[in-house]
Amino acid sequence: MRLNTQPHRPLCIILQDFALGGTEHVALTLARAWSEAGRAVTIFCGKAEGPLRPLIEGAPVRVVEAPGGIVRQRGSVARLGAAAARFLHAEPHHSCFIPGNYHWDAIPPIRRLPDGIRPKIVAQLSSPISKPQRRGLRKAGFRWKMRRLLRGIDTLVTMSDRQRPEAARILPDVTVRAIPLPCVPDGSAAPTMAEGRTIVAAGRLVAQKAFEDLISAFALLDDPDARLVIVGEGCERPQLEALVARLGLQDRVRLPGFAAEIRPALDAARLFVLSSHYEGYAAVIAQALAAGRPVVATDCTPATHELLGDDRFGMTVPIADPAALAQAMARMLAQPAPDPMLLAQAVERHRVGSAAEAYRALLDGTPARRPQAGWQPAWNTDAEPAQTAVSA
Repeated sequence: MRLNTQPHRPLCIILQDFALGGTEHVALTLARAWSEAGRAVTIFCGKAEGPLRPLIEGAPVRVVEAPGGIVRQRGSVARLGAAAARFLHAEPHHSCFIPGNYHWDAIPPIRRLPDGIRPKIVAQLSSPISKPQRRGLRKAGFRWKMRRLLRGIDTLVTMSDRQRPEAARILPDVTVRAIPLPCVPDGSAAPTMAEGRTIVAAGRLVAQKAFEDLISAFALLDDPDARLVIVGEGCERPQLEALVARLGLQDRVRLPGFAAEIRPALDAARLFVLSSHYEGYAAVIAQALAAGRPVVATDCTPATHELLGDDRFGMTVPIADPAALAQAMARMLAQPAPDPMLLAQAVERHRVGSAAEAYRALLDGTPARRPQAGWQPAWNTDAEPAQTAVSA
């Protein structure tokens, strides 16, 4: 899809670094799409390095690192926002994209830029507002954080229609729009019929992904021909390898490491499994369906409710329940492989081109909101102005 871009309206993306992560992947995917369509795109970052940097190699994207560099750590995003505000004051941009919850702390200094310099601010909500791990005071605190950091922005983008009404209630003075997660590449190969009995999972080898649950569930399968491949790298590799050995699965479970693209592993799979304890929208579910592979997933993301409603597409199981995970995998492997084109068509709305165009329309649409009374210049970024207390 050719975007209707306006080169004279430069766009700035605020990014901590090029670390592995869904938020970073989406931001860089959009940066590449916009720049290749003729849009002037700047990425202002704390550190211009990380394993996802190749996603924009060869694309006409300008990368600007904060003076002195800002390493990812506690408080680093607020400092990144202060540095970005100084940069945007010196080099005004028409609009500014804040990718995901992690980067919200960068918003206040940018929001306080003076009228005529302040860019239009579009921020992204990258994880559910309500989730099992966020109850009571944690839930109230998250909503307070939303009100404090997102007040005065122009648009908040949710990744699903289910999230939009709740976000709009919390931020009644902010425009809230839903745009499907841009995670299916344009022009990707047509899916093929699944064969064999290989189960694939993917993600960082960290506790959140619950690969210990997946390996334990796989051990319960009464299927000697089944194989499990977990694509990814991370700090839990030693524990996972020890579990595989303890269960005697060395010949049936592989951990091949990080892969820049998941599609080759999906093409070789019969089934994809997401075992996480919590996720944002979980782009990998849409990517698996686009490859024509059914999915078994824990109830860790809104994507399960939106994408796995049809039994042919997959199943949703409780979080942290290896027995239920094993039963679902066995059931899916026992069924005939579904029509891969049917699964792929279900996620067409997640194509990068259509999502990039939808974001472009928001970024280029209405003029930036005028700053509220009492704004401070970008160079006065040591503290946030006094806030009015808002009950959660």
